[in-house]
Amino acid sequence: MNEEQNIKQLPKDWKWVKLGEACEIVSGNTPKGLELISNKGQHQFYKVSDMNLVGNEIRMSVSNLKLTLEEIKKLKVKVYPKGTVIFPKRGGAILTNKKRVLSEDASFDLNLMGILPNDSLSSNYLFYWIQKLDLSKIYDGSNVPQINNKNVAPLDFPLPPKPTQQAIVSKIEELFSELDKGIENLRLAQQQLKTYRQAVLKWAFEGKLTNENMKDGELPEGWKQVKLNEMTESIQYGFTESSSKELIGPKFLRITDIQENKVKWDEVPYCKIDKKIKAKYLLKEGDLVFARTGATVGKSFLIKGEIPEAVFASYLIRVRVNKEIDEKYLSYFFHSPNYWSQITEGQVGIGQPNVNGTKLGQLDLILAPIKEQAKIVQEIESRLSVADKMEESITQSLQQSEALRQSILKKAFEGRLL
Repeated sequence: MNEEQNIKQLPKDWKWVKLGEACEIVSGNTPKGLELISNKGQHQFYKVSDMNLVGNEIRMSVSNLKLTLEEIKKLKVKVYPKGTVIFPKRGGAILTNKKRVLSEDASFDLNLMGILPNDSLSSNYLFYWIQKLDLSKIYDGSNVPQINNKNVAPLDFPLPPKPTQQAIVSKIEELFSELDKGIENLRLAQQQLKTYRQAVLKWAFEGKLTNENMKDGELPEGWKQVKLNEMTESIQYGFTESSSKELIGPKFLRITDIQENKVKWDEVPYCKIDKKIKAKYLLKEGDLVFARTGATVGKSFLIKGEIPEAVFASYLIRVRVNKEIDEKYLSYFFHSPNYWSQITEGQVGIGQPNVNGTKLGQLDLILAPIKEQAKIVQEIESRLSVADKMEESITQSLQQSEALRQSILKKAFEGRLL
């Protein structure tokens, strides 16, 4: 019994036991010939990958591999009873910390561990206790993380009478149900904020943020549609060179250095570049850079604030605007539904995994008069700032929800929930 448990006394009719005394601890098996089965049976055979099939449900009921009774007998597949708690026992899957309860008699492979409760133990009570267990703290430290019987059997386990177990499970599920409803509402609010942000950007480039009575399909007086290349001084590809952690030249901005619309300049590497051509690639405040290939193709970033001497890599395209357009106004356009619809629907032929400078220059852009652009930017930022504060509050609430879930489980197994 550990020091923490020595300090915390259980209720009188509870007792501490070793987990191995209250349960049978087993590993699954993967028999030879499993790859040859018909997959037409009714008997579920679970693998680690199947743990994702039921979302947040605690009960496993569906697998990608199904055996017939004849195949079970022929391959000598082990069958474990309904109520067995299973979890990953090997490799990185341990870190996912996923646990499930078998909803019916089933089998599972050697990458999963099973804990079978005895007659004195409710499987749901056992599950919720295991639910609060951090698997990453009990595995053997090696190149391949692995949980064995010796890691699990000696764990101290709080065992109340069975009626108390059932009452605790009912209370946990009641509280978790309320908590899940709250989390669902928070997730819905997050999605609504995402929709609202896109609506703000849509309205901005329809003239509706500064002209409330504008009708759909019309533009305010003085507004016009132009091509992007009409508003730019240059659309330019970046410099091709290898990066280095050594200070051998200017900073070398790459796609991977732009994360969540931010750049940590102190972590950006350096590169060698000839002094004669360096000026051509130097970044300055107000430049916009685009990812022209890869998973983030089409995403843009506005260079702003104080920046070190830096050039940009060849997988980026730099757009430098002229005096007819505010760079912030243009930056927000590149986050708007209008822009992304042109990218994804291929209206200018750049719906492919690559964007080139010529086609980027052919994007259609709704242009407000230069004096109105600053007002539009201010309206956008005012609304998005409110949305960001709400998002931050929701994120904190979600974190608190998870902390509350752990608190409920902690109280439950200290005998304090009822």
